[in-house]
Amino acid sequence: MMLALTGCAQGGGGGGGTEEGPKDPSEIVVGFAQVGAESGWRTANTKDIQAAFEEAGIELKFSDAQQKQENQIKAIRSYIQQGVDVISFSPVVETGWDAVLKEAKDAGIPVVLTDRAVDSQDESLYVSFLGSDFVEEGKKAGEWLVEEYADSTDPVNIIQLEGTTGAAPAIDRAEGFAEVIADDEKFEVVASQTGDFTRAGGKQVTEALLKSNPDVDVIYAHNDDMGLGAIEAIEAAGMKPGEDIKIITVDAVKDGMQALADGKINFIVECSPLLGKQLVDIVKKVVAGEEVEKRIITEETTFTQEEAVEALPDRQY
Repeated sequence: MMLALTGCAQGGGGGGGTEEGPKDPSEIVVGFAQVGAESGWRTANTKDIQAAFEEAGIELKFSDAQQKQENQIKAIRSYIQQGVDVISFSPVVETGWDAVLKEAKDAGIPVVLTDRAVDSQDESLYVSFLGSDFVEEGKKAGEWLVEEYADSTDPVNIIQLEGTTGAAPAIDRAEGFAEVIADDEKFEVVASQTGDFTRAGGKQVTEALLKSNPDVDVIYAHNDDMGLGAIEAIEAAGMKPGEDIKIITVDAVKDGMQALADGKINFIVECSPLLGKQLVDIVKKVVAGEEVEKRIITEETTFTQEEAVEALPDRQY
């Protein structure tokens, strides 16, 4: 994990150091508005954040938005009213945040984005964004596919299982993937539909798309859970996932890694949910009035079947 936290963005005014010195961690209060519990990744992310703040002795007010933007906005406004020191959240979608973030800024409460970005022209509305490079994740998925079919001239038909419509990882993972495969005409995304990052959604969408696209060669799922749902649909159709249809996913949670080790998934691009300790470090610096980098990217890798078998015994999530 990258822990370089000095740089561009000035910490905000919500509970910084006083004339008596910086706040003790036990005096800091943070409001966190989580997307929901839509996947194994999100559950691991929530547990890690809660554990990191408990270990640091910092009070964490937590809310589950159940994948609804209006619930996150309501939670953020509640945190503003409560006068917390820092607000942090993983945006359900990219757009529609300016008004509530301005309310936080006007109240002197700094905001830290985690996992997902917002699409705002005013970057002063948040002090830092901690998370993965989703475009790069999509590129890694595309690069594996290009290498896998490097010696083939036959058409490669791809079904894409998109994440939540309007969500940063869904937009960026599709963009990075498309950019890489665009150079070779044999690759064609014959269908692309949202499975909303859920296993049930991945299964339902795959079932429908396989009927209309019986000659599909590859499924690219924006997260493991949708890929696991696709496995169920492929098996129900009497085919072998990983052989009859190759599967690429993003996340590398335990269930996904087990499917990769079992040969049902062919390649996984890691997106680590373990952001808790980095978020705690950012919060401490922001509350102390120190500067933090505007964009902090987590370090991640990729996994083949052999690498998954080796990594699984020590996997934390």
